[in-house]
Amino acid sequence: MMSSNLLVCILLAIALSTQLIVKAFIVGKASGFAAGTTGGGSIESVYPQNLQELETFLGDDEPRVIILNKEFDFLGSNGTTTEQGCRPKIMEQCIAENNGFKGQDVILREGDTTFTQTGGCDQAVGVEVTYDNAAKNPLVVKGNKTLRGIGQAGVVKGRGLWLNGDNIIIQNIHITELNPQYVWGGDAIYLQGTESGPMKNIWLDHIKISRIGRQMLVIAFGGAESLTISNSDFDGRTDWSSSCDGRHYWAFIIGGEPTHITFVNNFVHSTSGRSPKIISEMGTNPIVVGHIVNNYWADNSGHSFEPGLNAFVLAEGNLIQDTAQPILADDKATIFTAADSNDCTSYLGRACVANVLENSGALDSVNGERAMETVKEFKEISSYAPGAAMKLSVNLENFGVGLLQGTTTEQTQESVTQEEVVQDYGQSESVLRSSTCKAKRRT
Repeated sequence: MMSSNLLVCILLAIALSTQLIVKAFIVGKASGFAAGTTGGGSIESVYPQNLQELETFLGDDEPRVIILNKEFDFLGSNGTTTEQGCRPKIMEQCIAENNGFKGQDVILREGDTTFTQTGGCDQAVGVEVTYDNAAKNPLVVKGNKTLRGIGQAGVVKGRGLWLNGDNIIIQNIHITELNPQYVWGGDAIYLQGTESGPMKNIWLDHIKISRIGRQMLVIAFGGAESLTISNSDFDGRTDWSSSCDGRHYWAFIIGGEPTHITFVNNFVHSTSGRSPKIISEMGTNPIVVGHIVNNYWADNSGHSFEPGLNAFVLAEGNLIQDTAQPILADDKATIFTAADSNDCTSYLGRACVANVLENSGALDSVNGERAMETVKEFKEISSYAPGAAMKLSVNLENFGVGLLQGTTTEQTQESVTQEEVVQDYGQSESVLRSSTCKAKRRT
């Protein structure tokens, strides 16, 4: 029969280990527009064991903290489709160049037999395409959810996420292999909006996105009223690209009515366009307000910023390296690109942090005064304290930029790695054995 002293020791050990595990899953605090996002909160974590459980946990109506401690591979899970697609003229030219890179063929919209209803089929010929169905059917993520990976184990392969609710945290996961050989092969993260209007409190942090067919991120016309994207790695390296140079073109489309976004401490590299495209053309209140701050762009063979109609953007404290065309904009765009620390004082009541460009084209403001007249009304921008432009690097212990420490820029909460949990638990266990339990065994 178990002694009462031994039972006390076991219960204490369980309590200590549970406390440490909970500590390891503190997700920190979003800065900027998504400040206050809680996701699933402090509810007990769940660990999906298979593809169906992951889909169920994400898509039900319960608040959840969903922890990924392994890879979830959806490739082949819903079969494949072989049908007619199109090959635009630019892809035929890529084949003719024979430069070691491949172009992207195009998956057609249903019923498009003339190549006129599908974007990307310019001067195209018909070709057979075979694609994985899972990537065309993203995982639905309802509101009040936290999805978090452990270390670099939380990989979602072959299927993206469709966010459709408020108060969502996606942290430390890698989305990859969404039919990268095809335009319209699949979006990594799609923000739908809700039936009642734009989504609220969405925080995407320490994520990695690579090898996808279409957009890394889409914010649809429904909008995201309070969104922060932080500390993430948007990796455009690919075997197939519309620019025929191993760099992905379709990176971001940020739209909405309205959308307010803080894009901070991210690494965007090896792309050739739409990095990001920011535009709002539809709806009763089409407007995108963006604070693009302290990010690092590198190795972009085309254009990065592509602001358009009804987008009001402040870009400051960013480092842009080896980028052919940092901005592509017409006279409808409204973007202020800080070139000097004093540029913002009269609008924001604080100094801006200048952008830094190295081996890159120019990053000039377009209708900058109009942009600042709009962004100055948002305290999430005027009260933000940006750092200096600097080179960012990915972390090998988790996904995204920098060590996952619970916050973006405001380090107010502590979190620990798996290794620290093991180490701390080992120390606690040895202390427990040498003091409390050992002493009780002597009595």
